[in-house]
Amino acid sequence: MTRKIRAATAIALIGATALLATGCSAGGNGASGDGNGKVSMTFWHNSTTGPGKAFWETTVKDFEKQHPNVTIKIQAIQNEDLDGKLQTALNSGSAPDVFLQRGGGKMSAMAKAGQLMDISGSIGKTAKSEISDGTFKGYQLDGKTYAMPVDVNPEGIWYSQDLFKQAGIQGTPTTMDELNADIAKLKAANIQPVAVGAKDAWPAAHWYYNFALRDCSESTLNQAAKTLKFTNSCWKQAGQDTKTFFDTKPFNDGYLTTAAQQGAGSSAGLIANHKAAMELMGAWDPGVISSLTPNAKQLPDLGFFPFPSVSGGKGDSASMMGAVDGYSCSAKAPQKECTEFLNYMTEQPVQEAYYKAFDAIPANKSAQTVVTEPYLKTVLAAYNKAPFVSNYLDTVYGQNVGNALNTSVVNLLAGKGSVSDIVSTVNQAAAKG
Repeated sequence: MTRKIRAATAIALIGATALLATGCSAGGNGASGDGNGKVSMTFWHNSTTGPGKAFWETTVKDFEKQHPNVTIKIQAIQNEDLDGKLQTALNSGSAPDVFLQRGGGKMSAMAKAGQLMDISGSIGKTAKSEISDGTFKGYQLDGKTYAMPVDVNPEGIWYSQDLFKQAGIQGTPTTMDELNADIAKLKAANIQPVAVGAKDAWPAAHWYYNFALRDCSESTLNQAAKTLKFTNSCWKQAGQDTKTFFDTKPFNDGYLTTAAQQGAGSSAGLIANHKAAMELMGAWDPGVISSLTPNAKQLPDLGFFPFPSVSGGKGDSASMMGAVDGYSCSAKAPQKECTEFLNYMTEQPVQEAYYKAFDAIPANKSAQTVVTEPYLKTVLAAYNKAPFVSNYLDTVYGQNVGNALNTSVVNLLAGKGSVSDIVSTVNQAAAKG
């Protein structure tokens, strides 16, 4: 949901008029040539402000200097708006040449519709040697590769060490009982325990995703991706565990109208300004948080711990929810220039700059050596030990099921739905295809 980003930050920049204009000026699919070897491409990403936006501007300029025949027009789109705008563009034949790829069921639908370029034969030496097979796996389907990974985003709980200390909390919780006890201590210290941007739906639904990861076995999660049938009792158990947690009232004031990543009042902004102690989010969160601190720098006391274990769950307690962020070429993009741009993203200097801009873990293994933040090292250690990493469920199971799941979890949080409604709504969405 890369929620996501999933990656970077703040305000929406593009309306439907700009989208249509892009399609028209780009000749329907974004790419154009002037007959003299000049190539123009369009590039959509979701980093709308700060260092992330500046990174892509610099990266494109540097690539254009090395490839003087290529011009790339950038469109920065707010993360929560990207998927809908992209789907509209793909369906209308006006897709950008290069765009953020979520993977999972969403990517599968694009590939089956013939909307993506198979880049298998164009992956460069650096990407092949420096990006693990496991990282690439998230972008492979039927033996073909449809996107280039640029970072890894394991999910867990980000927290303020200062606020934990203020509440008398020592260490970090490893079980739900311990997490609930820490929440009680934070409340007693008049500190809002957990921030959640429920206005955007998916951040609240991520609590259900992680309970499902703990309650359901790896095989059950994978089987559901194939069948889109959610009949195993663990899906309802995950809903019950989610409700039990929601009933403890752990969230910030006004959580139903709180955005995830936009402004100081967002859930990330509450962490950035020490207005709440914790947030469940992917590894793009430090970059978002740093953009929302008073001095627009990293939060000095930021920490991380994996999602706690659940009593009686069938999932491995060390498994993680997470995703890989990467970029695809549309099926009609100029193959040589588009895949050269994707490969350029994986070069070590570019990946090191990516890490510095986004405060995120780069996909290039050599570039990972520059990671210095203790919280990112904690994330990497947990990620490397995880026996199973599941992509976010709204990505794995596709847009229809994902939207139904996210909405039903928010309804549960708002007191407008039940645990049974989650499972029935998702099954109904799956049946409609």
